[in-house]
Amino acid sequence: MQSKITDMKIMNIFPDLKNYVEQSILPRYNALDNGHNISHVTKVIDESLVLARQFDVDMNMVYVIAAYHDIGIEQNRELHHIFSGEILASDKNLKKWFSQQQIEIMREAVEDHRASNKYEPRSIYGKIVAEADRDISLHTILRRTIQFGLKNNPDKDFEFQFERAHKHIINKYGEKGYLKLYLNSEKNEKGLAEVRYAINDKETLRNICKKIYDKEIM
Repeated sequence: MQSKITDMKIMNIFPDLKNYVEQSILPRYNALDNGHNISHVTKVIDESLVLARQFDVDMNMVYVIAAYHDIGIEQNRELHHIFSGEILASDKNLKKWFSQQQIEIMREAVEDHRASNKYEPRSIYGKIVAEADRDISLHTILRRTIQFGLKNNPDKDFEFQFERAHKHIINKYGEKGYLKLYLNSEKNEKGLAEVRYAINDKETLRNICKKIYDKEIM
């Protein structure tokens, strides 16, 4: 799937690096769940490159970090950020374009992107991919949460799925939630404010979740 940012020359992305990633890395996302599929990684790539324009960074590194950030879900979802970093660091093909120091920075950035991490990303690269990965849209968040609940507890009814979803968004996106924004992008700040407002309207959330639930089980 091609990135929405089609003119990579503007971003100074190496054409041969782009070809390698698109042919050898991105297709692997087709085997992952709906919340981490190729559409998701392409969106994170796009968002990362847009955010990166505000900083003095290597766009090729930003591109690779975003492309590899969730690939570790192939091995383990809970520790996917660690496995993703290991996959990137062990990819000998990347040595064609990057030094060992650059590869180490990219590995750390991939490790640092996860929302549940209790520490701040160690570099601007980690902050960029972490911010780009925050898809803070109420409907998207609820859809992905319901999908995850159904996948892991397919025998549970709607009430179970809704209560689980409600608890999850409070724990992650609530005023005391673990999600952190490091670059304070206007898009994410606005999205987070909308989600927090919706958290307090449980009946509206229930109605949205019911529509998503009914569609998913059809």
